Amino acid sequence: MTDSNLMFRPATELAAMVRSGEVSSRELVEISLARIEQLNPELNAFVDVDDERALATAEKIGPGDERPFAGVPIAIKNNRPVAGLRTTIGCSLLAEHISEHDCSITRRLKEAGFVIVGTTTLPEYGILPVSEARLFGPTLNPWDTERTPGGSSGGSAAAVASGMVPVAHGNDGGGSIRIPAAC
Repeated sequence: MTDSNLMFRPATELAAMVRSGEVSSRELVEISLARIEQLNPELNAFVDVDDERALATAEKIGPGDERPFAGVPIAIKNNRPVAGLRTTIGCSLLAEHISEHDCSITRRLKEAGFVIVGTTTLPEYGILPVSEARLFGPTLNPWDTERTPGGSSGGSAAAVASGMVPVAHGNDGGGSIRIPAAC
């Protein structure tokens, strides 16, 4: 098994590996960040990558951590605040808006032990079924870059499908997870 294959394993399995000491959270986060650096220039799945904080958070997680997802890298769709990162909702008006707080979902994911590595693309205001905001440009499907990964959680879908992260936050009001799942 190559290191990058770890990003295709279930989050619960990765957390168990961290808990047992088979792999460290830092190793998982480093693999995730390397995959993002390698693949994101073409796929454009991430808005922001938070290398330093992700690695610092991972360093604090060790074997025996009983949280259900301790040490597992995750990405958050860029329509939910993550303290210290931009929350743009794909909108040029909010292009430089830095969140001062975590929303409840972000906070709860952190409390469960996930390590946030960054935020993912979406269409402006999450309205369209493709992730092609003018602010970010199009996000591409890692299985066929001539196609869309769908939307509005397309950045999250592309990040998981390409193995940049083993799991990512998405939300759905009109097909925003279901459309990327179909794509």
